[in-house]
Order: sequence, then structure tokens, then C-alpha cells
Amino acid sequence: MKKRLAGLLVCMLLILMGCSDDAMTGGKPPKGMIVIGKETYETVLGAYCWKGMCTDTAGAVDLLKGKAPIEVKPNQEVRFVIDYEPKPNEIHLMQTNEGKEKEVAVKENRFVVPKEKGIYYYGYGAWWMDEEEEQLSHGDALYAFVLEVK
Repeated sequence: MKKRLAGLLVCMLLILMGCSDDAMTGGKPPKGMIVIGKETYETVLGAYCWKGMCTDTAGAVDLLKGKAPIEVKPNQEVRFVIDYEPKPNEIHLMQTNEGKEKEVAVKENRFVVPKEKGIYYYGYGAWWMDEEEEQLSHGDALYAFVLEVK
């Protein structure tokens, strides 16, 4: 029992040490927006760790239940914008369509939607990683949005 409790305490300490909040401001992560053509759209904030506070939510598909998809053209470019300094320095974009999930390449905060018609759910993961300590995160957030290729 003592070993289990000691192990749990060590794990909790490592988690707390791995997420530093010294450089981040605000009570939660900044808003994330997507820009398509000349239009700007808000995203839905999902799970995040910010200023020592972590939340856990459903994935992008469940977070967006009941939300109307944003209509886009095949191969249209989408730009992701976070109006906050410092900018996140690690990002990943996951796309879900018909129950299949895959990572999508993002270059300069931009990606291109598929050419195939359908509804696509996206989870844009952003991390504010320490520049010097490789495993130290100052904050992270998941931004979700849904697009319909017409």
C-alpha cells in the first residue's frame, strides 16, 4: 500500500513539474479562430492545461455535436489564428471523417481541406513548449471545428 501511495505521489509531482505556467497570462487559453477566404470563425475550446489548471473534455466529434458545419470548397485553404504572444510552438491537426481519424499536415498555420465532399471534424492541438527544456510545457489547448466540403 505504501509503495502504491508513494508511486502515485511521484506521478502527481512529475505531472505538476511538467506543466509550468510562469509565462502564460489569462485564466484559460486564448481564443482560436479559423480564417477561410475573408471570413473568420470561432473554434470550440476543448481540453487544456493553463496556469496549473487542467480540464478534460470529449474529442472534437463529441464537442461539436449539434454545431452546424462551416461550408467550404474542395481544396480550400484554412488558416488558424491565435491572437496571443507567445505563439504556440508545437501544433498537430487531427481530422475525423466517417469515424476515421488521421493527422493533417499544417504549414505556417495553414492546411488544405480535402477535395472529397463530406463532413470533416478537426481537433487543432496547440502547445506552448519551453524553448530550453524539451519536455516542459507552459500550456496546451485543443481547438475544435467542423467543416463541410460541398
